[in-house]
Amino acid sequence: MTKFLAVVKREYLQRVKSKFFIVATVLGPVMIFVFTVLPQLILSMKSGGPTNIAVIDQTKGETMYARVEKALMTDKKEDREQPAPEKTMSDSVNANTQDRMKRAGEQVKADYKVERVQLNDRSLDAVRQELKDRVLKEQLDGYLLIPADVTEGGKITYYARNLGDVFTREDIKNRLNGAVREQRMESNGITPVMMEKINKSVDFDALPADESSKSADSGGAFWFVFIIGFLIYLTLIMYGQTILAAVIEEKDTRISELLFSSVRSFTLLMGKLIGVSLVALTQYAIWALAFFGFVAFATSSSPGGGFSASLPHIPASLIIYFFLFFIMGYFIYATIYALVGSMVTTSQEGGQVAMPVLFLLIIGFYLSFNIIRSPSSPLAFWTSMIPFFSPITMLVRIVSQTPPFWQIALSLAIGFATVVVLMWLAARIYRIGMLMYGKRATIPEVMRWVKQA
Repeated sequence: MTKFLAVVKREYLQRVKSKFFIVATVLGPVMIFVFTVLPQLILSMKSGGPTNIAVIDQTKGETMYARVEKALMTDKKEDREQPAPEKTMSDSVNANTQDRMKRAGEQVKADYKVERVQLNDRSLDAVRQELKDRVLKEQLDGYLLIPADVTEGGKITYYARNLGDVFTREDIKNRLNGAVREQRMESNGITPVMMEKINKSVDFDALPADESSKSADSGGAFWFVFIIGFLIYLTLIMYGQTILAAVIEEKDTRISELLFSSVRSFTLLMGKLIGVSLVALTQYAIWALAFFGFVAFATSSSPGGGFSASLPHIPASLIIYFFLFFIMGYFIYATIYALVGSMVTTSQEGGQVAMPVLFLLIIGFYLSFNIIRSPSSPLAFWTSMIPFFSPITMLVRIVSQTPPFWQIALSLAIGFATVVVLMWLAARIYRIGMLMYGKRATIPEVMRWVKQA
């Protein structure tokens, strides 16, 4: 035990004191800010003044102009659009770049300045030529031509100086849709008040059938499962190469013979794995403290309590399961990295060999979409027993429809037993593999090492 703790202490202190650890720890919250808060700040920035638009209304009595002006001048999107159907989880996962860009553009606040243009016994061509000249002179950003049959399917035309501004173009289109829809309702005797009542969303709560809880499920626990999986993935991305480097460090320095004369291979390998894992835990703890400190500061300093933060209600039992499956999942994949490190000669080779390992974790994410629909199916049961998938799949079963306790216990037992077996294999391979130089071990050679060690 003394030798094991000595190895853990060395691996931990050596990496915590490194410049890389300090820089990465500081840059972590900065990068989170850059990818979360900064885009919102950029989208909220105004670039230039309002968009100047002239409107030619050809409808009888120019009945559309007032509605178009109101639609363009209002800031509330819900006042001009009917509620959009909710997207399913698969829709969100499979959203393409164009959809994400469109949603980003919708967050940019658009300001408009609307001008009414009347023909006054002039020809339409003459008025359009006048507006065209004003657009080219940058006195206008564009103009709208509303046909007389717009409520019967007539096409509205937008002539703009900057057609590359797809966000403004789509925003104008959405606003005009709302204006035309209101006009159609009024023409058919449906008032806006009546339509608001028709489109009012139904109140909906999701409660367990056994009435074990009286509060609605907001889905926070389910998304917490994906956070756990993402943390495992992120940790392996950040520290996978570190684990490989720690395992093959003695091979590079060629002091393996001296180490193995005083420390067992299992003790040395386990000490390295635990030491590097504690480094990752330390970094996460610092980030968590920084996050909660920021939330506490923002909440206390916000005038009038304008800033508020709330966490989803998660039972204590789920938190325990989350912790156990996170530890199990992390050590399963971390031990595989250690196993790979025992076989290769350089960190670069190890990274190439271990890359497919991460695909197993990604498969677990995709399996969860089938499991959430039928958490008691044979597919859900067997995939939750496979240790490479269970850190995600079993947690999905727990938060959707909790399986019997014996299944959860069996999944944990299989997972931690897998960690022990992988550590045993890695240690046997490690002792012989550390004494080899110059080439990566082949699978038949590794099998012989396991039998001979």
